[in-house]
Amino acid sequence: MDDNILEVLSMKKYFPIKKGFFKRTVGQIKAVDDVSFYVKEGETFGLVGESGCGKSTLGKSLLRAIEPTEGSVKFKNRHNEKIDVMDLDYKQLRDIRRDMQLIFQDPYSSLNPRMTVLNIIGEPLICNKLAKGEELREKVKHLMEIVGLNSRHLERYPHAFSGGQRQRIGIARALATNPKFLVCDEAVSALDVSIQAQIINLLEDLQKTLNLSYLFISHDLGVIQHISDRVGVMYVGKMVETATTEELFTNPKHPYTEALLSAKPIPNPRLKKERIILKGEVANPANPPSGCYFHPRCPYAKEICKVQKPSFNEVSPGHQVACHFAGELDLKGSVAI
Repeated sequence: MDDNILEVLSMKKYFPIKKGFFKRTVGQIKAVDDVSFYVKEGETFGLVGESGCGKSTLGKSLLRAIEPTEGSVKFKNRHNEKIDVMDLDYKQLRDIRRDMQLIFQDPYSSLNPRMTVLNIIGEPLICNKLAKGEELREKVKHLMEIVGLNSRHLERYPHAFSGGQRQRIGIARALATNPKFLVCDEAVSALDVSIQAQIINLLEDLQKTLNLSYLFISHDLGVIQHISDRVGVMYVGKMVETATTEELFTNPKHPYTEALLSAKPIPNPRLKKERIILKGEVANPANPPSGCYFHPRCPYAKEICKVQKPSFNEVSPGHQVACHFAGELDLKGSVAI
């Protein structure tokens, strides 16, 4: 039986570059360039990479919050039917969004300062005609309680809450329609470290209680290692490696993944490791290099890397890499926590 709740195939999102008086298209920014992956039911798929690599654009594109340029997104809805989100019209898309929700990065700007908590969390219920009147109020109270907020604060405005509490409001709003799948777009990056831990623990508890599946986007390797079952690594709009969390952190197969892991702090002052400093600049998504996008910065690059794009191949069960020499390089992983 197929246990994938989401299957993304050849996803692309190109933004046109327009110049001149007539705004002619003179190029394209390849924010997401031919990305494929899947998410199993009840699991957390972590997506990691440098800022600007296309993580958030990918997350919003598969929900069609941003219209993708090309690709397929197969999603298993609440009736266990596989539906291609890209083929849906406006009404069908509105229905499927009950099952697919987004938790935003910034808990400050993602909440309307002129709306009370009751209005903010209740809006998805009203828009989807799921509740009204006293039933609406009771459902919002229940949602507040399951995310750890005091239900007596229904009439408060967002400015009266702390950053962590505002993010809990955002999570409650995302849960209002009883979704199956959540895109967590840098959901803890704007919070203090202690509050981050509380929100991560809340998301893990909710996942177990409500059988949720997550696409968890972050640039924090520590957070990704803690919360994810499997991890995908992106570089300049492309997926370069996917594997189980343990496999990726202990046995990376792509040079970019190795460099990322070398920057991860070790929680032990007696242990030291060599930091890999990549030379050059991150490739320009508007004018990417030929061959492998990473080859100008890769310490292991050879001539073939400059002229031929590597295919995304499986080097071991569940471990896929886009590198010509994935099976030959002896790369260093991260120290386990």
